[in-house]
Amino acid sequence: MKREEAIQLLKKYNKEEFHIRHALTVEKVMRHFAKKNGYEEDFWGLVGLLHDVDFEQYPDEHCKKAVELLKEINASDEMIHAICSHGYGICSEIKPEHEMEKILFAIDELTGLIWAAAKMRPSQSTKDMEVSSLKKKFKDKKFAAGCSRETIKQGAEQLGIELNDLFEKTILAMRESEDEINVETENLSK
Repeated sequence: MKREEAIQLLKKYNKEEFHIRHALTVEKVMRHFAKKNGYEEDFWGLVGLLHDVDFEQYPDEHCKKAVELLKEINASDEMIHAICSHGYGICSEIKPEHEMEKILFAIDELTGLIWAAAKMRPSQSTKDMEVSSLKKKFKDKKFAAGCSRETIKQGAEQLGIELNDLFEKTILAMRESEDEINVETENLSK
């Protein structure tokens, strides 16, 4: 599958800038983790890009409607499994099994929390964000209340890494791709 096909499917079912930005962010973070762990970046990136393809238009069928939508572009069973597994325990019974799926599960909610925290900073950026600042926001249950702290913790546990380590690696991944995400979000949201 080519990225352009994935972008077209994303845009077909997602119009809000927020959802497009989130998809691009998760894509870039997944590519970062793939590269750091010696995996093929394109597949991981496409999984990240399309992980919420059904969420904007079908929130009550999230991770279920995705199967049908992904078949429009002949997504592989491996891709469908990976995408549906990110909602394990919330909207899906498909458990993350592979390292890629566990990373997606861990960083999906976390990228949302990091971006919300970044928007509160004077810079409105991840470029000057530190783990200590994110930890404060993580502990404040009222801040970005829609970002499940339990899912983030469970994701770190599945990966066998400390929460602070996951925070740091995800912030760095977002920081290195923030400019590119900003430009592409603007272009795709038109």
